[in-house]
Amino acid sequence: MEKVKNRWLIAASAVGIHISIGSVYAYSVMTLPLKELHGWQKSDITMAFSLAILFLGFSAAFLGRSVEKMGPRKSGRLAAIFYSCGIMGSGLAVKIGSLPLFLLCYGVIGGIGLGVGYITPVSTLVKWFPDRRGLATGMAIMGFGFAAMIFGPIMAKLFLVMDIWKVYFLLGAIYFCLIFGSSLYIAPPPAGWLPPGYSAAASESGRKVIKKDLAQLTVAEALRTRRFYCMWVMLFINITCGIALISVASPMAQEVVGLSPMQAAAMVGLMGLFNGGGRIGWASFSDYLGRARTYMAFFIIQVFAFLALTKTTNPLFFQCLIFIILTCYGGGFSTLPAFLGDMFGTKQLGTIHGYELTAWGLAGMVGPSIVTRVLEATGSYSATLYIFAGFLTFALAVTFFLAHDLRLKRQFYAQQAAQEAS
Repeated sequence: MEKVKNRWLIAASAVGIHISIGSVYAYSVMTLPLKELHGWQKSDITMAFSLAILFLGFSAAFLGRSVEKMGPRKSGRLAAIFYSCGIMGSGLAVKIGSLPLFLLCYGVIGGIGLGVGYITPVSTLVKWFPDRRGLATGMAIMGFGFAAMIFGPIMAKLFLVMDIWKVYFLLGAIYFCLIFGSSLYIAPPPAGWLPPGYSAAASESGRKVIKKDLAQLTVAEALRTRRFYCMWVMLFINITCGIALISVASPMAQEVVGLSPMQAAAMVGLMGLFNGGGRIGWASFSDYLGRARTYMAFFIIQVFAFLALTKTTNPLFFQCLIFIILTCYGGGFSTLPAFLGDMFGTKQLGTIHGYELTAWGLAGMVGPSIVTRVLEATGSYSATLYIFAGFLTFALAVTFFLAHDLRLKRQFYAQQAAQEAS
């Protein structure tokens, strides 16, 4: 018999992939060096980041079926090739001073690598951890949140001691080795595998029972359900509000509560810590609280936090509110795969997850745009914060509707099973 892999090493491999691609969150470190080197406009430089997030979402959706067919090992290698080529291609663009080539390499090619790499380990982890789905996906996606804390200082140091284009080639090589190496161990569990001490049926005494998924649906079947679109709206609003706040956190802290530039920079660094910590904390908590209740908690907390931000002038309280919002922002990402597995099963979870991530791609464009436009029109952050509080209230209503729909579906399937048994 083939030896069963260690599922905790599978999780560690997933973390390796996500730490590598999550370095995209350290993108702001590149902005000033590129501006000083070539005189590119800041808006043009940040467009590469927006394109990368956009292509992350849409490549995860449209390549999801291929990733499912290839399996996690081959798709991990594909992610390594695309992401490292995107980063190295960006280095070539920097060397010759071509902004269009930079946008193509970092935004499009690198973005495709991000999308493939993001969904590669998730559906596999869900299958290895049917007993603790939230913890498993939280561990992997935690890596994405913590990556900026790891690679941000490394990038900043490298830009001081090396030519900028050489830094991109070095980073591309590092990312390739990390992603490719991590993908070598990832594989789905054997058919019918269950964690020690667990049983698929309640008939075996003394063994815990794995909770059954609501249904086992293909992506085509999932797309015909209300649950899919409720989840998309919830994810879109959570990301739109969170990523918008991230985009203006430093200037907002300086202008609203009077933090110095260095204090604001320290706050931004801590935001990465709470973003990553929220990913594993909330996702693990959802194993006990339930996914729908966890999302309700996200939106209730954020509504009050965004409203409180409009009133506070205390620097410490302001930062605490920002950190709380960031935990909910990160938790929304990490709880999502487990929630999708509960609702749609694991048959085509990677593809379904990919389609849901189109919300991320659009939110990455919409959130910062709303902030800048409202700020230019009103000259105040308060109007934007009220708008986002309204969005989050709507998302909370959608979550209540989804929870009600799930209860009705469970009752329906239970009645069906009872009728078949009789």
